[in-house]
Amino acid sequence: MALSPQWLDELKTRTTLSALIMRTTKLTRAGNEWKACCPFHNEKTPSFYVNDAKGFYHCFGCQAHGSAIDWMMQQHGLEFMDAVKELAAGAGMDVPAPDPRAARRAEERASLHDVMQAAQEWLVANLRQPVGAKARDYLTSRGFPAAVIEEFGFGYAPDERQALKQALGQFEEPMLVEAGLRIAVEDDAGNRRDPYDRFRDRLMLPIQDARGRVIAFGGRILEKREGAPKYLNSPDTPLFDKSRTLYNLHRAAPAARKSGRLIAVEGYMDVIALAAAGFAEAVAPMGTALTEPQIELMWRACEKPVLCFDGDAAGQRAAMKAVVRALPLLRPGHSLQIVTLPEGLDPDDLIRQRGKKAMAQLLDAPRSIIDLIWSHESSAGPLTSPEDKAGLKARLLEHVETIADTDIRALYRRELLDRYGAFAFPPREARQNNRERWQGRPGQRSAAPARMEPHHAAALRKAAEGASRDVLTRAVLHGFLRHPELIAPHASSLFELASALPHLAPLVDHLVDSTEPLEAGENLPIFDADSVPPPPDNTRFSFLCEGSDPVEVREDLAEAVSLLVERPALEAAIKAATARFDADPEGAFAEQQLLRKRKLEIDDRIGQMARKRAAAYAEDTQTPEGADTPEGASETE
Repeated sequence: MALSPQWLDELKTRTTLSALIMRTTKLTRAGNEWKACCPFHNEKTPSFYVNDAKGFYHCFGCQAHGSAIDWMMQQHGLEFMDAVKELAAGAGMDVPAPDPRAARRAEERASLHDVMQAAQEWLVANLRQPVGAKARDYLTSRGFPAAVIEEFGFGYAPDERQALKQALGQFEEPMLVEAGLRIAVEDDAGNRRDPYDRFRDRLMLPIQDARGRVIAFGGRILEKREGAPKYLNSPDTPLFDKSRTLYNLHRAAPAARKSGRLIAVEGYMDVIALAAAGFAEAVAPMGTALTEPQIELMWRACEKPVLCFDGDAAGQRAAMKAVVRALPLLRPGHSLQIVTLPEGLDPDDLIRQRGKKAMAQLLDAPRSIIDLIWSHESSAGPLTSPEDKAGLKARLLEHVETIADTDIRALYRRELLDRYGAFAFPPREARQNNRERWQGRPGQRSAAPARMEPHHAAALRKAAEGASRDVLTRAVLHGFLRHPELIAPHASSLFELASALPHLAPLVDHLVDSTEPLEAGENLPIFDADSVPPPPDNTRFSFLCEGSDPVEVREDLAEAVSLLVERPALEAAIKAATARFDADPEGAFAEQQLLRKRKLEIDDRIGQMARKRAAAYAEDTQTPEGADTPEGASETE
């Protein structure tokens, strides 16, 4: 539906923004504006301001900004047109219909809303009547208080095929069928049979849209029947698309903005159990795995929703399916968190058996997507052979490659490969004995590393001869000598380097096979200062400097290794393109230029790392203003 800018401006003019926001957020006067603690992020001092004259709100903390329409979308989780309609109703304006067909469809939907609301009122009334005694007994057995039963609109559908039609006689049969309340079928001869009620002898729950309007129903069976599903939902209708609807979102979204947390559970009974226990920010999909549109709906209310699924195999499969669907959608600041319930317990069971505190403790310690991917793939089968381990790495990288955001993809790749390296290349048992021999009695560390035996030192010197001519290679080598705990995570990259540069293979083998994981900064006992080429100027790389930030060391060394691995591959590609020059001069030249450009980018990046470290070094060693220059030192040194 196309709305003119003039009409939208009129809508905003008729809407007092502060009055709209004050319905859910307490505002106080601040001169010509209003202020409050921001409803979009947790803060202790107000940084959220509302300006009625200019018609916008703005948070100086999280940069949330928008108009009345934006507020309805961000705070209440409404779609654009739903937000416009909600504001128009309050402003006494009619939303223009673009054409007669759209107007007719809008009227039909409005009529269906009337049907659904009438059905809801009838179902609620049934629950209070003698016919609803079984349903009331079930609710009592679940321990739901009367306030929760009323809030969530429980009702009862009697065990009759024509009861709803008789109760809603003011509506035509086709409307009841289109709303999903009645079922029209044909017999084998193609003759239409009399429609009948879809929901019979079931405890009923209304499913509502973001504006709180009833758009569908869910029914739970009260007595087991052969072939009857335990839960039955309305089919897709003009009002209801189960893949784009989250149960309870209209209540959970405002609660989530206050608590900073949104909880996704498997079913609507789980939602109600959590609400009864004081967790109002819970939603559920419509009996299927979370879909991409549902994930986007959750992200409107909370940047990192928590998936709280059962601990059984089905629950874990559902969590993994949700993660797989979320990976291509990940963007900065938006992710999922995962909580696994104890096996055999759903949220209601956990709360009844162990109390609300047990549920709160689980929700306060969720796992990340990376944790779930690693645990799922590493437990998918045996990992006893090299082929098994290679298969694990391939599966991990398959997940990584589905991430669209380049920065997030690179970070996921690094984290998962770090975990894979630590798993696939663990320290050998003999290393502990060697460490004790080098460092004296068990548990006692020597003040300085012992020297290697002469034949080990000679072997290492020979292996390192090819590294002495290249600054980056020497830097990376000494980076691993200074930080041996990072060798295992990068073992696969080192082996790739050894394959590209065979003269480095003995050195790589020596590093991986002889190095035990030590704490960062701890001296490496198996190397001798005379056994390796000297390091480059230690002010050029963070991983060669004392006192560098551990996070910076880890990231810079990882980047240096990747650049080191990429360079020989580029050299080989340039050589291959040159060899094809006679057969395909234009194509070979173009490819050669692109490859050389990338090589220059690598060289430039290495220079940037050096310049950044040199600047930091200069800042760290600069004499404070007003301080005396140390005796014997030149001011220009």
